[in-house]
Amino acid sequence: MVKKIVIVGGGITGISVLRNLFTRKGEVEEEMELTLIKRENSGWVSTCGLPFALRGWYEIKKTEINDPQFFLDQGVDFKTETEVARLNLEDNKVTLKTGDVISYDYLVIATGRKPSVPDAVAETELEGVYTFNNEVDAVKIEAAMNAEGAKNGFVRGRGIIGLQAAVAFSTKGLKTTVLGGPPSLLPSGLDPDMGDMVKEWLEQQGIRLLLERKEIVAVKGDGGRVKSVVIGTGGNEEEIPADVVVIARGMNPNVALAQDAGVEIGEARGIVTDSAMHVKKGRGYLNNVYSLGDCTEVVDGITYRPRLSQLASTAVVQAKVVADNIFSDISGQPGAYSACEPCLSPVAADIGGLLVGSLGVTSEAASRAGIKIISGKATKSTKARYFPGSKSITAKLIFDAYTEKLIGAQVVSEATVAERINELELAIRAGMTAKEICNIERSYDPSLALLKDVTIDAAEGALGRGEAVY
Repeated sequence: MVKKIVIVGGGITGISVLRNLFTRKGEVEEEMELTLIKRENSGWVSTCGLPFALRGWYEIKKTEINDPQFFLDQGVDFKTETEVARLNLEDNKVTLKTGDVISYDYLVIATGRKPSVPDAVAETELEGVYTFNNEVDAVKIEAAMNAEGAKNGFVRGRGIIGLQAAVAFSTKGLKTTVLGGPPSLLPSGLDPDMGDMVKEWLEQQGIRLLLERKEIVAVKGDGGRVKSVVIGTGGNEEEIPADVVVIARGMNPNVALAQDAGVEIGEARGIVTDSAMHVKKGRGYLNNVYSLGDCTEVVDGITYRPRLSQLASTAVVQAKVVADNIFSDISGQPGAYSACEPCLSPVAADIGGLLVGSLGVTSEAASRAGIKIISGKATKSTKARYFPGSKSITAKLIFDAYTEKLIGAQVVSEATVAERINELELAIRAGMTAKEICNIERSYDPSLALLKDVTIDAAEGALGRGEAVY
């Protein structure tokens, strides 16, 4: 019997599910028909690579890992420039905006996210004002920043996407202004003392950072193109020249299709699922409908509260779980069932040559969750200071005050950040305490690492400080 699997959404999330399914088709006797539906006219695109394309490291086109024809050649019904109008979960059907109807045995909802846009921006029709969500946006931004006469760039947003866009502007010689909010940069992952290191780094590159309680109140133009942005609050306004504007102040889960179909939306505004990624409708979960990625809530690995984790690294793990469970259901082998673990959201990013990483909770997030903490912070070298290429590295570790278990980590350096964040994620999942981190054996070579690592100093600092904070 043929099993029809329909995936709605062609970002990294939907593509990851698709790849897991078609590479494992031989594991079941039943024939599988795979259909993927996406709005864009592209295949598998690495959106995380787009900011570096804007910096001139490579062409935007190179971020397309596989074009649509690649998937068509694999026997996938890969539908581009196609939109879904309605999901009928009672009759197992997907209706396209063309009126065509596709039936399914299994449905995967991977509708992603949509940018949060200020009212003043949403109302403008001026060219040169963009969000930064996909390759289509990147092409428009690149054209605007490279246009003759472009001198000024403006970014609304203090997260990774916004700061990487600002770096691209600055790299191309544009006078760049970033409007964020108090008190610091990258607040979802970094405490203010760590975020201030990023602020200082970017200011040294000539980027102006406004971390104030202001919003865009007007966008002004000339000849149909943006020329300035007016920001302010309470009558205190400032007009900032801008030839290209990027809005990157946050992403909302794109849940409209699922919500219209009766799927439950949770307190974090994402789709609610069980640990197997089945969606919830009414009082129960639908065994043949899955949701994952940016549109879907996760369980926080520290607070155990629902939240969003809009990261490719989260999506690829969820995609494996979804594929496992579809195969388990088709084969009738419940032993192949998979479940998603609570999420720690490890992050690593390059912000203009400064590497930042984080996972678990920040001090503020711990306080909101009512978790009493101790923390330690240390700055050392990545390897022996006499060795060529040695860089400064700062690590901050956050521990539960009662159990002294690691619950959060932040690292800022010009090198070896991602590796440390991955190591510290394993430490959190293993339930390691500050004392255990202090006493762990580590590899040593002066050309590669210090005899006593910065994370050990940070853990010792937390134990030596002793006083819990809220």
